[in-house]
Amino acid sequence: MVGIGPFVTLPIVIGLIGGMYLYAWIAGALLSLVDAMIWSELGAAYPMAGGSYNFLKEAYGKNGPGRMLSFLYVWQTIIQAPLVAASAAIGFSQYLGYLVQLDVLQQKMISGAVILLITFLLYRRIDSIGKIGVLLWSGVLLTMGWIIIGGIVHGNFGQPLRQINTGFSWAHLASFAFGQACIKSVYSYLGYYNVCHLGGEIKNPGRNIPRSMFISVIGIAVLYLAMNLSVTSVIPWQEIKLISDSGNREYIVSLFIERLYGHQAAIIVTVMILWVALASLFALLLGYSRIPYAAANDGAFFKVFAKLHPTKNFPYVSLLVLAGFGFVFSMLFRMSDVISGILAMRIIIQFIGQAIGVLLLRKRNGKKNLPYKMKLYPLPVIVAIITWLLLFSCTGLKSIVSFGIVLSTGIVTYLIQTRINNKGHYAARRA
Repeated sequence: MVGIGPFVTLPIVIGLIGGMYLYAWIAGALLSLVDAMIWSELGAAYPMAGGSYNFLKEAYGKNGPGRMLSFLYVWQTIIQAPLVAASAAIGFSQYLGYLVQLDVLQQKMISGAVILLITFLLYRRIDSIGKIGVLLWSGVLLTMGWIIIGGIVHGNFGQPLRQINTGFSWAHLASFAFGQACIKSVYSYLGYYNVCHLGGEIKNPGRNIPRSMFISVIGIAVLYLAMNLSVTSVIPWQEIKLISDSGNREYIVSLFIERLYGHQAAIIVTVMILWVALASLFALLLGYSRIPYAAANDGAFFKVFAKLHPTKNFPYVSLLVLAGFGFVFSMLFRMSDVISGILAMRIIIQFIGQAIGVLLLRKRNGKKNLPYKMKLYPLPVIVAIITWLLLFSCTGLKSIVSFGIVLSTGIVTYLIQTRINNKGHYAARRA
């Protein structure tokens, strides 16, 4: 799934590590590919709405730790999913600044308005949503194709590859700055697993869920790396770094097209990038709104999230809550803070929790009944856990503390809810 990520993170990555930026994008692709193996094994075995919610529950036990972990996953989803929505909305407002001069307050207002627009588009039956989704995604590949072909035809496409080792040292690859660059890169790849959130609606999930994810990761990696090479073949990374360091990095791709084809063409590509932002926001709110609904419908989260719209039959409470938080976050936070927050919220409970869950499931159930079995098991799991831990340490103190607050409040809320439910169950039995 191609989103707004690479359009806003490319100058940030280059600003952090300069000529080694391609290493960060390659690292993001490799981690996504390894992580997709974990998602594929779990998604093919447990194709149900809610994705990670069900995976954690199955791996750690429905009546044991899995119940708490699945609750905590939904709890942090209430925070991190709106952060993802906010990032897409902020990216939209940044690129709109190329067309219309906006001050900070106006950018925030635009970000909030975009989330309201997407919420309106999603507030309908799933069959109508499918038609809107196809319409939104129709312009995505055209945008990427234009950028890539422009670099191939008019730029020095091989020059970035010849400069990939400029300033390179193994010490740089182990630095905090490189870790921060990898976080921005990984953020751009996120979304390859969204099919798992809709697992119950996928035909032949044992084959189609893994196939969908691997096609997505490989396709995205090729497109993103080609786009990076294309842009830096026309605007050298040294110049992009200067632009990034000066704080004027919001619409680097628009500047790239302007340099090749003029201002009118840059306006067109900017409109197309805005289209990409809308499409990515549309897809993520659609998928994430099913997670609290699935948990509430299972009796493991607040009952209000299980409500369906009386006539349109979709989880409208879940959608409105996530969109509401996304609206607030888009008004409050900066893009760089949002990206680090997204990864910090996901890594421990979701990504590492699932990776360990695969080990537990393999030990308990074996591999005979798995529709998809990852290659080289357990090496991909070990690599994923170590890499996610390293990235978590690079998200920054603010993001780590924020995750700690979300985690601790989630645990307290879970214990209170469990106690209330147990008292109600005990009273019902005595009656």
